Amino acid sequence: MYRSKLITVIGVIAFLSVAWAIFMKPGGTPQSAGEIITAAVSGLPEDSHQNAVNSSDPLKGIRQFWNYTGFRNITAGHGIMIIIGLVFIFLAVRFDYEPLLLVPIGTGILLGNIPFLQEGGLNLQIGVYQEGSVLYYLYFGVLKGIYPPLIFLGLGAMTDFSSLISNPRLMLLGAAAQVGIFITFLGALSLGFYPQEAGAIGIIGGADGPTAIFISSRLANGVNILPDGTTVKNLIGPIAIAAYSYMALVPVIQPPVMRLLTSRKERLIRMKPPRAVSKVEKIIFPIVGLLLTLFISPGALPLLGMFFFGNLLRESGVTKRLAETARTSLIDIVTILIGLTVGASTQADVFLTPSSVLIFVLGAFSFIIATAGGILFAKFMNLFLKGENKINPLVGAAGVSAVPDSARVVQVEGLRADPNNHLLMHAMTPNVSGVIGSAVAAGILLSFLG
Repeated sequence: MYRSKLITVIGVIAFLSVAWAIFMKPGGTPQSAGEIITAAVSGLPEDSHQNAVNSSDPLKGIRQFWNYTGFRNITAGHGIMIIIGLVFIFLAVRFDYEPLLLVPIGTGILLGNIPFLQEGGLNLQIGVYQEGSVLYYLYFGVLKGIYPPLIFLGLGAMTDFSSLISNPRLMLLGAAAQVGIFITFLGALSLGFYPQEAGAIGIIGGADGPTAIFISSRLANGVNILPDGTTVKNLIGPIAIAAYSYMALVPVIQPPVMRLLTSRKERLIRMKPPRAVSKVEKIIFPIVGLLLTLFISPGALPLLGMFFFGNLLRESGVTKRLAETARTSLIDIVTILIGLTVGASTQADVFLTPSSVLIFVLGAFSFIIATAGGILFAKFMNLFLKGENKINPLVGAAGVSAVPDSARVVQVEGLRADPNNHLLMHAMTPNVSGVIGSAVAAGILLSFLG
């Protein structure tokens, strides 16, 4: 037993001695990454990167290899972000919280926070912010707002507007829920964000990830220069992560607000079934909706134009292949790309800032206000409605844009109060209206701030 302990001690000492010889200068001072590279390539021709590894001193090659590893370059920030990425994946797999979003985003966070050498402006073409890397070019679709309209095309091809057409007054609940956007905009201004940054942050209240990415790529992209010469912050990553996080946490955040603001009697209200909608109405609606909303808010054209176009593909009956592609293959591919690149954009040195913390706090506040706005407006509408025309206030919570998660939460809460009270179809109207409303709000903000 003593012999094995002695061998272990000798082995540890030998290992430490080798590590000391490889990674320390003769004087005993640790070498920085830049010094190691300089020492490895000094005195050699310009094309001697490979020769440095094969030089007469083999330790130089070993040092250079060590310098490029993630173990050498990791920081506490990288560790924190990797843990966050793992939590996203865990929530998706264990609790089924928006797995189609959180798995790509969580994996992207892991990819974006693999430590690598960046000293001296060295470009290894690895990171999402390094020109020439694969992630850099994929991220172009986020930075230029290309992916969100494609997501809206797929959403339009998936959406059935029958309930909205049959009971259009419920659209007002979707509009009322957008109050969270503008209240959060004012809150962000009061906390010291520039108007363009505040506008991008406020859109989180719509609980619409693609819209949040679209408007932040226009207003808070780290490129735009304000009249006073100040460059806006790059808030695309924090805003997108906050928006998608709260979308995934809809089943956690909304129910307490819904129960707090409604009585049991109100939760038991039964709404009359929606009427049947003709095919002609379904075809006319996306055309009228496109013209009306875009005349009001031209800035929303990329989003709502694609949204109503996708729905027209669905309802026309003559473009089944295009509609099928839009709502399946296309939206799945874009979801992978947008989730992966948004996650990768959360590099520790960019994401872990006081601004990110404030964005998450404001996002939670915005989402709660939006939920409350829809519920309270439904209660207000009931003051003027009687009998079977009354609205179950729970339906108002679906006014946020998290389709169809908010509508499902309304259904669950309705069944909790009355096992025979199905509210899903009714809730889809404000839910879809919330998508339209948040895009219109984004267009309005762009017209003032863009």
